[in-house]
Amino acid sequence: MNSEDFFIKLEMQIRSGNPFVAYRNPNDKNGLTRALLQDSDKTYQTSSYEESGFVFAPFENPKSALFVPSESAESITTEYSPTTSAIEKQEEQHFPPGLTNTESKIQHEELVQQGIEAIQQDEFKKVVLSRKEDVQTQLNAVEIFKNLLKKYETAFVYYWFHPETGTWLGATPETLLNVERNKFKTMSLAGTQAFAGTSNVNWGEKEIEEQQIVTDSILENLQDKVSGKIYKSEPYTTKAGNLLHLQTDIQGILDLEKSNLKSLILALHPTPAVCGLPKIKAQRFILKSEGYKREFYSGFLGEMNMKKEVKRSSNRRNQENQAYASVLKHTSLFVNLRCMKLEADTASLFIGGGITKDSNPADEWEETVNKSHTIKSVLVK
Repeated sequence: MNSEDFFIKLEMQIRSGNPFVAYRNPNDKNGLTRALLQDSDKTYQTSSYEESGFVFAPFENPKSALFVPSESAESITTEYSPTTSAIEKQEEQHFPPGLTNTESKIQHEELVQQGIEAIQQDEFKKVVLSRKEDVQTQLNAVEIFKNLLKKYETAFVYYWFHPETGTWLGATPETLLNVERNKFKTMSLAGTQAFAGTSNVNWGEKEIEEQQIVTDSILENLQDKVSGKIYKSEPYTTKAGNLLHLQTDIQGILDLEKSNLKSLILALHPTPAVCGLPKIKAQRFILKSEGYKREFYSGFLGEMNMKKEVKRSSNRRNQENQAYASVLKHTSLFVNLRCMKLEADTASLFIGGGITKDSNPADEWEETVNKSHTIKSVLVK
């Protein structure tokens, strides 16, 4: 389908009021953008995570998540690879006015200080604290989605609508989980600094420690779910928009007698990169102290048990092998970061950062400002 027809179909789905999701996977060289258009306004939920479709789960209670089922939705695709030059020139210069004022700065720094004091009192090792910022925009959701597609080639970019949730859009750099057959991949992502023209940067002790805490926690949570050794890379610097992060890749083989997709998801979510350690104590502090409801920010989303055809041989002369192409299921889930909830002409942005014993409230505020610039740049023409 050509891109014009693709976006016309999205507009028609919006007018129908039925749920849908449009998305592009990271580093897709063909710019292949997909959509699942549900054929009714029925609300589907999953608690078993055995169904096939696209799942959209909240931060607080992922045991019952919304999803668009494959069998009740029209699937469409297009190759959309627009030029990025115009928006790249604007991204560092033009940001809509928001609520990054003295009052919100004081509130966030006080919240961070509370987190530091709780860590000093041994309530937990790390906590991820966030704030919400409302920004006015003249763009509609489709225009914002196109800007996200233009700007974030290495991120998972999405546009979700459901009568139960409203409209959400985002471009997240963080994978929660990839599963194909019994192989899984995940990542540890933590530490942030502004991109200043090079990825060859030095990281401070605070960022290195934070990233190691996240990595160690993921490895511990996966120990009883895997068969054999878990493999991890050395930490490396990765770029997402105008920000740099520390990343460690983690992969292994699932023990299918001990675990399933649901148990694996619940073992990982919420990750220390969006919640903290220990998980339950950090989450309890977040829900009590942040002063707003995260909803689907720092939840997860993506393809769940989607069918994928794999052929045994690419040799056209080997017709017998071609006939025995296999169909397998794959799951590809992402943490819902760098996201917004859009209501009329107001985009609610969600921005956070990891707090450890070495955190500085003023620095943490600046980190949220840098992160807000990343997503604000798609709210202008």
